[in-house]
Amino acid sequence: MITNEEITIKVPSEVAEAYRNATEDEREQIEARIAVLLKSSMTSKQEAIAKLRQTMDEIGRRAAQRGLTPEILESILNDGE
Repeated sequence: MITNEEITIKVPSEVAEAYRNATEDEREQIEARIAVLLKSSMTSKQEAIAKLRQTMDEIGRRAAQRGLTPEILESILNDGE
C-alpha cells in the first residue's frame, strides 16, 4: 500500500496563490504530477549510476583480459610520485 506524506516546497507567490485557489481535484492533479516528476528524476539518476557502474565493470573486465593486474595499475598510478 502506498502512503502519502506531506512535504513543503518553495514556489513563487503567484504559483502558491493559484494552488490555494485551485479546486480539490485540481490540487490532487498537481500533486500527482509533481510526484511523477520527482519519481522520474530519481529513477533517471539511479539508471545513470547503474549505467556508470556497468561501464566501469566492463572497462575493468577488458583491462584484466589484456593483462592489467591490480599491481600493475598501482605501479602506473604511483609513477607520478
